Amino acid sequence: MIYVIVFAALIALRWAAGTDARKNATSYRILLVFLFFFCAFRFEVGLDWTGYYWNYRIQEWNSFMDAAEMRNPSFWILNEIVHQLNLPYPWVNVFVTIGFFAGFHCLAKRQNDPLGFLVLSFPVLIINMPMSALKQAVAVGFICIALTAYLDKKLTKFLFWSFAAASFHGSALIFLPLATLVKTDLTRRDLAFAGVLALPGVVALAYSSEAEVMQSRYIESSREATGAIFRLALLVATGLFFHFFLRHRWKYLFPSDYRLVGLGALMMIASSPAILASTIVGDRFGYYLIPIQLMIYNRFPLLFEGAPFQRFLSAAPYIGLFIFLVAWTSFSWHFQAGFLPYQTWLFGFPRSKYGFGY
Repeated sequence: MIYVIVFAALIALRWAAGTDARKNATSYRILLVFLFFFCAFRFEVGLDWTGYYWNYRIQEWNSFMDAAEMRNPSFWILNEIVHQLNLPYPWVNVFVTIGFFAGFHCLAKRQNDPLGFLVLSFPVLIINMPMSALKQAVAVGFICIALTAYLDKKLTKFLFWSFAAASFHGSALIFLPLATLVKTDLTRRDLAFAGVLALPGVVALAYSSEAEVMQSRYIESSREATGAIFRLALLVATGLFFHFFLRHRWKYLFPSDYRLVGLGALMMIASSPAILASTIVGDRFGYYLIPIQLMIYNRFPLLFEGAPFQRFLSAAPYIGLFIFLVAWTSFSWHFQAGFLPYQTWLFGFPRSKYGFGY
């Protein structure tokens, strides 16, 4: 219930800000700080809390050199830094959350409505990334910085942050082929090319160590993510809706980021075959596209300005995500087991339900 209450409060905050740019900016900064503390100082909250705890304990007996030789080396190096600072495991979450929100902020501040962009990110992106999937959370944050480099046509910066993201979670390699399009104008041929590159089986990823792990851990096992079906379906629907109904108006109103959103929409559509192999694999790729999906939702008030039912269409993403969050928190035993009760160690460590000593 706390997550639904928080999201309802965030929506109310966005409604109260209205069209006042100063209120929007002020509320955005306040909310960014609040969500940082909400995520960074959670205690035994998140589906992967125990898994990352044992990663931390493993690194206790290793060195920086050992960490650098591991898969996803930057995450292990981060754990070693925490050990060198003589800090307990929950501090890993703090540093991860810094990485995620620093990257997220780089993209959010480029939006016409940063507050709305942040509010819309809460039910899926924030709860699933910095509150659960630590390695990919940093990767998503760094990919957000890479996307800003794409907007600015800065190839070196795009490559740097893409590789930095991949050093935390190898699945970020899916964005590397887009480097060929950083400095070009967007044509139909480029769109088709990007769509092919976006397939989860692209060569750049298929031969990586991350792909081997995904193959054995997800594709060849019986593990599935039921919620991924809905998240991927929403991504595909968003991509199709943009391509057939919003593309031309977007190009007219927002030419500066049309290239990025046009490519992102096709990647959303092209990501659908991944679910045939594994819902978890498809889900992993989908999280990198959610920031672009949120960019589309966040522009609805401007895209539908003057259209019939403008108010309803502008509010539709908030309504839809609120319904999704209510259903997820009410009916998913995974959510109830991993995210409830919400606890924080900001004022001292509560009693561990796992019997861990921090």
